[in-house]
Amino acid sequence: MASYSVNDRAVARARELIRSRQYVVRSEWGRVQPRAAEEDAFLASHSWDEYAEWHLGLTDGARDATKARYAFVYGDFRRLHRSGLIACHYRAAEWEHKEIELAAHELLQLLDDSRA
Repeated sequence: MASYSVNDRAVARARELIRSRQYVVRSEWGRVQPRAAEEDAFLASHSWDEYAEWHLGLTDGARDATKARYAFVYGDFRRLHRSGLIACHYRAAEWEHKEIELAAHELLQLLDDSRA
């Protein structure tokens, strides 16, 4: 099983999106999460650094500037999705990636608190 490290730049970007209210509260993550075609389209006009900012996890041992390096996507490359954070939290908890689980949980709490 792959191991992951928290992508601190992605966490910072997610916080920025929450502060600027660039999020979707209700969405069906299975329908809106980026597919390979959307990832490729994003990478055609953005840098790998920008792509990385949408992924809470970095795959340990994978090379930078490859899709394999980035995991736990939380948004649609425009806005953060609450359902995306929930999916990250759930998947990380399921596979015991504790640092990613905690990062997603913290962001989810920040998002919910910002809406209160």
